[in-house]
Amino acid sequence: MGGEAKLISVVVVNFNRRELLRACLLSLAAQTCTGFNVVVVDNGSSDGSADMAEQEFNGNSRFSLEVLRNKENRGFCAANNQGIGMGGDLIALLNNDAEAAPGWLEALASAIRMRDDIGMAASKILVKNDPRRIDKVGHLIYPDGQNRGRGSGQIDRGQFEHLEEVLWPDGCAAMYRREMLDEIGGFDEDLFAYGDDAELGLRARIAGWGCVYAPAAVVLHQRGTTLGVLSSRRLELIERNRVLLAVKHFPISLLLLNPMYFGMRIAAGAWAAIRGKGEVGRFPGVEGKWRAVRAVCGGNLEALGMIPMTWRKRRQLRRLRRLTPKQIRRLLFHYRIPLAELMEQAI
Repeated sequence: MGGEAKLISVVVVNFNRRELLRACLLSLAAQTCTGFNVVVVDNGSSDGSADMAEQEFNGNSRFSLEVLRNKENRGFCAANNQGIGMGGDLIALLNNDAEAAPGWLEALASAIRMRDDIGMAASKILVKNDPRRIDKVGHLIYPDGQNRGRGSGQIDRGQFEHLEEVLWPDGCAAMYRREMLDEIGGFDEDLFAYGDDAELGLRARIAGWGCVYAPAAVVLHQRGTTLGVLSSRRLELIERNRVLLAVKHFPISLLLLNPMYFGMRIAAGAWAAIRGKGEVGRFPGVEGKWRAVRAVCGGNLEALGMIPMTWRKRRQLRRLRRLTPKQIRRLLFHYRIPLAELMEQAI
């Protein structure tokens, strides 16, 4: 691998999504920049994904390719950490169900290089099936730890066309500075999937690193392909990991208020579900909604058993903190998503 190839890397995690992976890699082969490397981490696929990547994309003119083959599905976090370990000075993540516009990688690299304290860059992620509609342009958070994409569901009318600071990037299409990851560590593998980008992003912000949104870094994302939008396990992981995020990083004063904010969100969510809105509202019929409720409860119960381990991690991270509890609270409330907006959205 040449010097330029070591500078920028793109990590793509895959599990049994051969055709999506092909489209993703084709979009990388059309990038305006050259000389980067792509690391495909295959989580034990049985559909020939890894073979396809090697056969069709080795020797292309834009990037060098490395394929890591796991024997089992190690999850999004562990697989990304594998890829990050082989990455360069700037490491981009791109979901296998996402396709990058030709200038995506160049725009992210330009944004993250603006200042030495910028450790993360966020993409403009649009819904593939309806590119007029925004998937995410950075993230917002609710005070109980639940987070949502900024601008999610809005029609793209040019309201997010400015290079600006955001809370953290969505892991679907993001760039991270190697120096930052060496300092704070990679993804928390105990989370497995969902909310992992939020935990890494908040950990980085608390350690003093910034995040910038690059509107020219455009990606089309086919949503809900990892576990499926109606997967109970998906809801369990989302709910479990928002608790662990709060336990790991929230100031004590805000953590003590978590049950109150959670109760407010659940009440608002129930009203939204009755009207067919929000995350639970997309589950069809009474049986479907009851399944969603059980998943939310199950996720919170699962989180309880992981709190002691997470609290130990919280204590270990003290050495990294550059923000005071007051500054962390101010940061979270600056990027707070209104409850009404949160409950109208589906992830």
